[in-house]
Amino acid sequence: MAGLWFEEFTEGMVIEHAITRTVSEADNLFFCSMTYNPQPLHIDRHFAEETEFGKPLVNSLLTLGMMIGLSVHETTLGTTVANLGMSDVRFPAPVFHGDTLHVRSTVKGCRASGSRPRAGIVDFVHEAFNQNGVLVARCDRAALMHRRPPQA
Repeated sequence: MAGLWFEEFTEGMVIEHAITRTVSEADNLFFCSMTYNPQPLHIDRHFAEETEFGKPLVNSLLTLGMMIGLSVHETTLGTTVANLGMSDVRFPAPVFHGDTLHVRSTVKGCRASGSRPRAGIVDFVHEAFNQNGVLVARCDRAALMHRRPPQA
């Protein structure tokens, strides 16, 4: 499904995203390498075994990126101008290698852009859950969205 135009969003709209994703050890190691994050809790199994978690944690910024990415197909694919910001980012439970994430997006609000007549701002709440239904990530996101183009 392609993204939605600004006019297609309504306050309170809830989207249970169809795509899910299992996070692999390779995903986590690659992401940590790409972002120069040497935290042993993410990349050193033996170190992580001695922590309260007992195994490596998935980097929280990878979790955040996957949560937003899993929402794109049914919200902003081809219809967004830009992300304006993310706030109230939380990680209430850890993500481990082998966890499968699914995402729910709720439209918190919609308003016309004051500076761009062909765009509007949609405020989302994104929530990611693991395969057991445990909330593992949450954030608010403001997206500048295109209005539906005029019909020819």
